[in-house]
Amino acid sequence: MVETSSRTRLAQNVRLLRTLRGWSQERLAEAAGLDRSYLGGIERAQRNISLDILERLARALGVGIADLLGEQDSRRVGEMLLASIRRSVVARRGE
Repeated sequence: MVETSSRTRLAQNVRLLRTLRGWSQERLAEAAGLDRSYLGGIERAQRNISLDILERLARALGVGIADLLGEQDSRRVGEMLLASIRRSVVARRGE
């Protein structure tokens, strides 16, 4: 099993949670009080962020810090993606 760094898990989880909400980097950055380019660096695992930034991201995404740092179960991720796609299709039909 390959060990994933905390920074890489954070990057993957932030991108996943942002995408599931249908948010752009700009929208999440604004909600968390960050610059968009800084958020991009987080999502590319190029930033070593502070606990304060981690808390701001968690709050903006409506999750706990553990959700940002934890390993994701691939089955759960698939289910979340399908639910997100379904919501998106339903919303488009209503337009």
